[in-house]
Amino acid sequence: MRTMSRTRPEAPFLDALRRSILVFDGAMGSLLYERGVFVTQNFEQLNVARPDLVKKIHAEYVAAGANVIETNTFGANRFRLERYGLVNEVRNFNLAGARLAREIAGGDAYVAGSIGPTGLVPGVATRDDLAAASATFAEQAGALAEGGADLLILETFRHLDEIKLAIDAARSAAPGLPVLASMTFDTSGVAADGSEPERVARTLRDWGVELLGVNCGDGPQLSLAMAERMATAGLPLCVQPNAGLPRTVDGRQLYMATPEYFDVFARRMIQAGAAMIGGCCGTTPEHVRWMAKSARMLRGGAAPEAAARPHVTMDAPTGLEPTPLGERSPLAAKIAAGKFVVSVEVNPAPGLNPESALSAAKMLIDSGVDVVNVADGPRATARMTNLAFCSLLVQRYGIEPILHVCGRDRNLIGQMAHLLGAHAIGIKNLVIITGDPPKVGDYPEATAVYDLDSIGLLHMASTMNRGLDPAGKPIPGGKTSFLLATGLEPGAQDLDKEIARLERKRAAGADIIMTQPVFHQDLLEKVLRRIEHLGMPVLVGVLPLVSHKNAEFLHNEVPGMQIPEEIRERMRKVPAGPEARKEGVKIAREMLFSVRDRVQGAYLMPPLGKYELALEVLDGLKTG
Repeated sequence: MRTMSRTRPEAPFLDALRRSILVFDGAMGSLLYERGVFVTQNFEQLNVARPDLVKKIHAEYVAAGANVIETNTFGANRFRLERYGLVNEVRNFNLAGARLAREIAGGDAYVAGSIGPTGLVPGVATRDDLAAASATFAEQAGALAEGGADLLILETFRHLDEIKLAIDAARSAAPGLPVLASMTFDTSGVAADGSEPERVARTLRDWGVELLGVNCGDGPQLSLAMAERMATAGLPLCVQPNAGLPRTVDGRQLYMATPEYFDVFARRMIQAGAAMIGGCCGTTPEHVRWMAKSARMLRGGAAPEAAARPHVTMDAPTGLEPTPLGERSPLAAKIAAGKFVVSVEVNPAPGLNPESALSAAKMLIDSGVDVVNVADGPRATARMTNLAFCSLLVQRYGIEPILHVCGRDRNLIGQMAHLLGAHAIGIKNLVIITGDPPKVGDYPEATAVYDLDSIGLLHMASTMNRGLDPAGKPIPGGKTSFLLATGLEPGAQDLDKEIARLERKRAAGADIIMTQPVFHQDLLEKVLRRIEHLGMPVLVGVLPLVSHKNAEFLHNEVPGMQIPEEIRERMRKVPAGPEARKEGVKIAREMLFSVRDRVQGAYLMPPLGKYELALEVLDGLKTG
């Protein structure tokens, strides 16, 4: 076992939570059971009797990427210990449990002091029982705080009346520690006392806890549903589901939800608003490893300060000074000089022959287009790699491309190799995106990687621009000089969230913005006003419509696309064919020409390979 620092994380827990998504550990009891501890034994006694076993499990969770580890004290209250003749060991077991976790966490993770329910049913418990429950909760909280806990987690409670006792006791015995109050719900979506998640969340908030949680239960799907309903209370939310329901296999209780399954639900939980994710019964370090990967992706490739590891950091990278923007590429020079630039997307058709797309790219450049965009498996389709096609553009015609890079198909090592290769052959312009998931493409059974999303990729590329690799080591031969573009959906359903994410992309190193297609001038003007503070050049996305059916499809079935009713009505009134395409070009020109003084360029996406439509849209743009 590696030697751990005994120092505590530098940032207080609540401060770290404001900056990042935190990953809790998984189960303790089911792992102890798997490692030979009989279910008839008291697990909390192991803090004293077999501390090395407890510490080993803590260390495995920290190594897997957990930012928070929970003490092995869930049942260390007098009511549960009394069953084993250990009623006088409450303080001893809790203090030992906190010290073990603190020793392993060191400065790499936070320690959550775990307090579980007593097993009393408040409605039938006597007044003396309730007083004893309050006293044992207070004894636990005090010992956990003394042992080095950073917060208290009251978990797997089923009755509001009982968790109220625990909250009040924790406040009295450990007033300096934040409290995470976590409830569990049955399959009908209510707690054991009949409370629905919305009421639970509001009540706990009104009782003054800093953090809310849902844990245990039937598995990720139920926990996610409950979390979405609890999010209305407005407090940071922790979601820690079981690994499904256990099944008996060869005489052992096994949990069936796989780590890969938890990876999917971790993303959904975070997207639903969870600030903390972790596991409960049946989850293992491997489950946590997958969840930590998802958290890194969605928080931009970084671990929070308290759990920083050498291979990932969101601190501003040291190293060399980046190449000035205007010196990175011909396109970057035009942007730095304030010139209006035009990019058109050209993708090779599926198969072996890129000649048609190469000829289209040459035609566009000869007609005055500045650069050619090449997507990275758009709509998750399999075709010639865009790096190979960009290489052909450079070698055959000297055309400057913009290479799209998405997080779907390459792990972190593959992404770095991809970028080093692109730079080596002279491709310096990148559009960094997360990428469409495989399920929308031709091979829905394909595995998505997503080690990094767009924010993580931007951070990695901007770090390479300072001459450092993702581990912070100098890159042999110097630094890259990429121009880094990022995407923006003006028509996103949650524009506030989209702009907040754009701000994170800017902080991660994005230089310019390339929007999704816009059809609504007023919408674009609104978005441009909202992002003025970023000071980033904008290339507005333009997609000429080709038919009314095309307009309806984009509006109703493509996320992030908003086509005003009056525009769709204009397309409906013209017959399909040349007249519809002509009207689509006219609409695109009206929008683009109306905002050309407010943006620094245009990013055209000709539909169905009709590149001549791009030129019709652009006619007179730079001289008019």
